[in-house]
Amino acid sequence: MDCTLTTAYFGNIQYFSKFIEFKSINIEIFDNFQKQTFRNRCEIYSANGKLSLTVPVIKNHNQKTLTKDILIDYTENWQKNHFKAIESAYRSTPYYQYFIDDFIDFYETKYKYLLDLNNRITETVLKVLNIEKSFSHTKEYNEFYENDFRQTISPKYKSTLFNNKLNYYQVFENKHGFIQNLSIIDLIFNEGTDSKQFLAEFIL
Repeated sequence: MDCTLTTAYFGNIQYFSKFIEFKSINIEIFDNFQKQTFRNRCEIYSANGKLSLTVPVIKNHNQKTLTKDILIDYTENWQKNHFKAIESAYRSTPYYQYFIDDFIDFYETKYKYLLDLNNRITETVLKVLNIEKSFSHTKEYNEFYENDFRQTISPKYKSTLFNNKLNYYQVFENKHGFIQNLSIIDLIFNEGTDSKQFLAEFIL
């Protein structure tokens, strides 16, 4: 079976669980770009709780822009800000030093298109997790797909299907409790090589 996802900036646990659950993954690129989604946003666990990191983009306000054509805005040094936030949140986690070098490039290289950045991130995460799975892009926009997660994996959609028993160690859990379904980097930096097994047991 295959499924369809949106592109994602450091997709969350639910997002990457689909790469284990389904044989084939299609990434939607012909949809109209939507703000306040995981297309250019991820959520991490900071010392103050959940923190959203958003990649600024250049969007034509007079007309709709396809996701594949979205340009990254470097007017502000968001790369420096994101990296500092990630470092502050995860430098004391068990696997930060082990894996951070895999992700540094995303905060040093200026990718022109959001899709290119997200593709490289997803490829790197799959490699780090030892998930031997590739993905393809949609060829055109279709309103409906079988196993369509384009709308449900979203900050606006609060799933009630999480298995609450599947928790893992989080550095600031004693301050704010366990926070579910954060960016995949939260799982990687905290669980390291066990992350793939967690995703395999993740029930959605």
